Amino acid sequence: MDAQFVWQKEFNIGVDSIDKEHQRLFKIINRIFSFKDEEANRKWACQEGIKFFKEHALKHFADEEAYMISIGYEGFDQHRRIHRSFRENTLPALEGELEQADYSQEAVDHFLGVCAGWLIGHTTTEDLSITGKRLRKWENLPSNEVITAMKNGINQLVFDMFHLESRLISDAYGGERFGEGVYYDLIYGTGQDEKKQEIILVFEEKLLISTLGKHMGVRSDKFDSMLVHAARYTARQFVGRIMEQFPAMEAYELRGEKLLSYEQFQKVFEREKPQLSLLFNTGEGYFAYCIIAPHLLQNGVGTAIGAENAMTEVEQYLISRKGTGTRKKVLIVDDSMTIRKRIQDLLDKDYEVAQAESGVAAIRAITLSRPDLVLLDYEMPVCDGKQTLEMLRSEKEFTNIPVIFLTGRGDPESVRNVMALKPAGYLLKNLKPAEIKKNIDDFFEKKKG
Repeated sequence: MDAQFVWQKEFNIGVDSIDKEHQRLFKIINRIFSFKDEEANRKWACQEGIKFFKEHALKHFADEEAYMISIGYEGFDQHRRIHRSFRENTLPALEGELEQADYSQEAVDHFLGVCAGWLIGHTTTEDLSITGKRLRKWENLPSNEVITAMKNGINQLVFDMFHLESRLISDAYGGERFGEGVYYDLIYGTGQDEKKQEIILVFEEKLLISTLGKHMGVRSDKFDSMLVHAARYTARQFVGRIMEQFPAMEAYELRGEKLLSYEQFQKVFEREKPQLSLLFNTGEGYFAYCIIAPHLLQNGVGTAIGAENAMTEVEQYLISRKGTGTRKKVLIVDDSMTIRKRIQDLLDKDYEVAQAESGVAAIRAITLSRPDLVLLDYEMPVCDGKQTLEMLRSEKEFTNIPVIFLTGRGDPESVRNVMALKPAGYLLKNLKPAEIKKNIDDFFEKKKG
């Protein structure tokens, strides 16, 4: 496979030493890519890659942090925390997965996806924010001691309640989707001054079925109202137990709760900067614990649940989930947020729509939640549509996922170039909205026949 990550001018932050080190990282990722399909060499390539990343984590992070100190960068502590998390959490976890899977192609793909995704995301957000070219995503993060205590408390509580060994995947979870999820929003206050704290728990549906469902004697994969109510009250106890470990949180009392759709959960992450968002793998499914600045009570998302409407709200929530479970899933992959939003608005009513801003993000999204159709931008930076399609076709489980290219060029030569890759079709971005929607509808109608 000839996929590769191409250095783009917009990745330059304008500090020569940092830019050169980032380019070296792109090269090492591409080197592993060149060996990933060769069983005899991929283990060696990954071991060399991990060695390089570890050296990078020690040297480059130190150089970058020294530069931040020299310019008096106000986000230094938070930036350093993200560096430390990658070095102490992400890399060891990836190395462990590779060794446990004996450097299988699936494990190598995961390693490459995480490393490339982290590098691209961190370079284009946190690193560019050093020079004021971008806003920082994370603000007012708690101290490392608080994060460690929270992580340890959650790990212990998951084991006590469900007898599962959980593992921290990320301490800067950005709200990405992982399979069918339940999003439970809890709002706490402290009394007269009503200082508020909002906590969102995200459960992968299969985790609830395998834990609460098992305790309740559920013998099927059916996700029903009884299980939702059990999850609500278990979640309350879970959060209460976590709060008991932190004296500053003891004064908080539950003021309200909401069940959110994934789209509503996304809006929370778009509008608010999380103070803490931890993502865990329990072995039975994923689980996230998010603490967010709680300004969403006014003009917020979701409907508050009380004693008088709890049964109705849970039933309505399950009805809305049935719609998403039976609707076709469409993944929109485009580096333009405007394009992604425009197409999502067109399709939201009839389809379950997800977005990805790059080829790497697309692979990750497809791995977590398999779509029925991918709308793929033909021209993207770093990993373009052709390379993304090749990565999809290199995986047996993804080869049958239909891909329709999105392109801004309708001239005969451009169309020939696109169709030579044998996608399921192509769509011009400048088509009228009704025509784009009709093309998607017609595609799924033909699939039925």
